[in-house]
Amino acid sequence: MPSVFIKTYGCQMNERDSEAVAAQLLARGYALSESEQDADVVLLNTCSVRDFAEQKALGKMQSLAGAARRQGRAPVLGFMGCMAQSRAGQLLEAQPRVNLVLGTQKFHRAAEHLETLLSGRQRQIVDTAAEERSQDAIREHLVPAGVRPVTAFVSIMQGCNQHCTFCIVPQTRGAERSRSIADIVSEVRGLVDRGVREVTLLGQIVTSFGRREIPVRDGHSGFVQLVEAVHAVDGLERIRFTSPHPKGYGDDLIGAFGRLPKLTEHAHLPLQSGSDRILRRMHRGYTRERYLDLVRRLRAAHAGMAVTTDIIVGFPGETEEDFQETVSLCDAAAFDQAYLFKYSPRRDTPAAAMPDPVPPEVIEDRHARLLAHINRIALDRFAAFVGRTVEILVEGPSRRNASRFEGRTRDNRIVVFEGSERHRGQLLPVRIERCGSFTLYGDPAIVGLDEPHPEPSPDELPVLLNP
Repeated sequence: MPSVFIKTYGCQMNERDSEAVAAQLLARGYALSESEQDADVVLLNTCSVRDFAEQKALGKMQSLAGAARRQGRAPVLGFMGCMAQSRAGQLLEAQPRVNLVLGTQKFHRAAEHLETLLSGRQRQIVDTAAEERSQDAIREHLVPAGVRPVTAFVSIMQGCNQHCTFCIVPQTRGAERSRSIADIVSEVRGLVDRGVREVTLLGQIVTSFGRREIPVRDGHSGFVQLVEAVHAVDGLERIRFTSPHPKGYGDDLIGAFGRLPKLTEHAHLPLQSGSDRILRRMHRGYTRERYLDLVRRLRAAHAGMAVTTDIIVGFPGETEEDFQETVSLCDAAAFDQAYLFKYSPRRDTPAAAMPDPVPPEVIEDRHARLLAHINRIALDRFAAFVGRTVEILVEGPSRRNASRFEGRTRDNRIVVFEGSERHRGQLLPVRIERCGSFTLYGDPAIVGLDEPHPEPSPDELPVLLNP
């Protein structure tokens, strides 16, 4: 029985792809190895969004090949995912010890290719061709023995049509392709039957789901129709989605937060820059004024709405004035959390050829300043929860301290508490006693599970400044 080890780089979509591949291999008789050192197959699921992720994966593969050679072992080594798609055969030229290069529309072909390689019929395989309906192939899920799954990711589409000037994803993931609502609902029902209580709908721009395939009905887009259909699944408690685009939040989706109780009050709104000039260069399709108006409307739709974002620092041509526009927008939006990225040029993107690159030392300085600023804003937002009782869905042991348990609030804040396996999967009221960096700490509250939990008072809500 061959064993396989899969390491994932990048986003939640990559994690979901890796899970589906692992589940497919298990069904074919493979065993999952906890160590790359003794696995018969080692697969690296790669990311191309940032150069750092690519270099890390390349370095890891070189290290694996060297270690195997020194040990006298010959495991099958493979790249999957975005970097595999974009570089294809170049990876074999750079690292001839690699046996498999599997593109983003070929994850479901992993088992058959590995069978060919392990049998010795071929030594190397590159498969990065487009394949029709590949979006339907990522639906298997791993269920570890003896562990009740509580949350799950569900891929609803592949590809991206946005073509932001800094992003390589349209080249690596292809054009937008959506699954059918019926197929997605069937997958969700199967997950709920296995104990899952929360699903996260995944897509590169998830709010573009069904844009060309599903007609608008009663003013509701294809994506909102999907959320409504998933909402109707009995036994499901919570629905999340990522990653959207700000221009995908129409009135129908904003209204859904107020009328669909299973749709959690958390909106991830990738900003990228607070400067209108830079937003135009990025080809983002909105202005800072429209962005802040969207934040206001979302928080008006639900008083407990949390808003998180992505920001790129140091995009070509970014001046100190542009940077300060981003800082001021962060003040106005009062983000609950922000993921900051240092601009990294990606080959074959328009931004890579743009003039006026920002010096690395300036990028480092701006990144550090904005990170400190965002952390101060977020800490105030988290501190407002101390003394309140919140409802969490308990997911399992804390990832940082296995002796404690953790869950998430509806607005996606992690809460750590003294718990046990009996709490897994419960909707549990927890009284918050203190907060840390993006984490809340508390004790299970001595209240009934059906007791209503207080919404924040008006003075706890963020005040949006004028843009």
